[in-house]
Amino acid sequence: MIIDSHTHAWRRWPYQPPVPDPESRGVAEQLLWEMDRHGVDKAVLVCARIEHNPDNNDYVADCVRRHPDRLVQFADVDCSWSETYHVPGAASRLEQAANQYALKGFTHYLKGDTEWFATHEGLAFFEKAAELNLIASLALSPQWQPALRDLARQFPTVPFLCHHMAGARSGQDSMDEVLRSSEVDNIYIKLSGFHYISNVSWDYPHSDTHPGVRQLYAHFGGDRLCWGSDYPVVRFNMTYQHALEAFRTHCSFVTPTDRDKILGATLSTLLNEAGK
Repeated sequence: MIIDSHTHAWRRWPYQPPVPDPESRGVAEQLLWEMDRHGVDKAVLVCARIEHNPDNNDYVADCVRRHPDRLVQFADVDCSWSETYHVPGAASRLEQAANQYALKGFTHYLKGDTEWFATHEGLAFFEKAAELNLIASLALSPQWQPALRDLARQFPTVPFLCHHMAGARSGQDSMDEVLRSSEVDNIYIKLSGFHYISNVSWDYPHSDTHPGVRQLYAHFGGDRLCWGSDYPVVRFNMTYQHALEAFRTHCSFVTPTDRDKILGATLSTLLNEAGK
C-alpha cells in the first residue's frame, strides 16, 4: 500500500498568480485522479484554511465522507494564519475539531514563537492531543526542533510528524538540529517537499537534496519517515508522478524494505492506532 502523507484540497485555488481554473484546480477529484493513475492507495489531506477557503475543514470533511477508503483528514486547528493562533482555548478548539470531524490527526502551522510549546496553553493543547490519541502534523522551521524534542518527550504517545523534511538542508546547522531529534522516538519526518529543499525548485529529480535525505534516512530509518507529494501545490514545480518518483526511483540508496515502509507502511501503522 502507498499512502501519501501530505496533500491538500480546496474548493477555490488559494494562490497567486491567478489561474484559469480556480474552481477546479485544487479539488479532491484532481488528487484522486492522480492517485489512481499512479497506484497511490490513500492520502492524508492536510487542511489549510488559507485565502478564499475559510471552510476548508468542512470541505475536506465532505471529501472524506465521499471517499472514506481513500482520504484521511488532518484538520487545520489554530494554524499560523488563524485569528485563534496561540490565543487561550486551544485545547478546547482541538477537542471540538476532533469530535466534529472524527479526526485521526490535526495540522498546526507555526510561526517563530518557539516558547509556546512550554506555555500552559501549549502544554494543554498537546495534553489534549495525547488524550484523544491524535497525530500532530506540524509545519515548523528547524529552529523549533529543541522545543519539539522537549515537548515530544513529555507526550511520548503523540506522534509528531514534521512537514517537508522539517526544512532541513544538507550542510547547514538546521540539518544538525533535525537529525538530533531522531533521538526522540515519537518524532517523524515527512519526505515531502523536495522542491522546497532543493537549490533549484524545478530541477527534477532534485539530486542536490539527496545528501540531506541520506542523513535523514540514516538517523530516522524507514520506521520514522513518510513519503508525501505536497499535491496540488507541488504542481508549481513538478507533476504528481515526479513527486512520487523523486523518492521511489531516485533515492535508490533506500533499501526495498525501508522504501515500502516510507511509502506507506509506517504511516499506515500510525493511522491504524490513531483516534481510538
